[in-house]
Amino acid sequence: MDRPTGVLSLLASGSRVTGDIETPGALMIGCHVRGDGNVGGELSISAEAHWEGDVHALSAVVAGRVTGSIVVRRKIEIAASAVIRGSVIAGSIAMARGATIDGEITITGDQPIIEFEEKRAPSGTPQTR
Repeated sequence: MDRPTGVLSLLASGSRVTGDIETPGALMIGCHVRGDGNVGGELSISAEAHWEGDVHALSAVVAGRVTGSIVVRRKIEIAASAVIRGSVIAGSIAMARGATIDGEITITGDQPIIEFEEKRAPSGTPQTR
């Protein structure tokens, strides 16, 4: 998910979008979105971002906030910084310890939820080795 392929749309930090979003490819957001979404590729929600509304995507990485349901056909990765207030439906789910989900979780595939320790540094924090 760090390198989406195909057509990529970007909504940068500091932006504000009101209305439904539909895109055939990947979408990275770092801003506040209020409306429903249909993303044909990978959805990436940064730690600074907040999506208010229901969103459907092929796959997703969520580090920010979602207020509404998120439906992902393949895999969703939920970072430790994520706060989701609504239902999560996905083929498979990987969730970092510390993530918050206030709603129902439904896995449509045959794999259990994978829990992991966050390896990425929080935004603005340099990684050390």
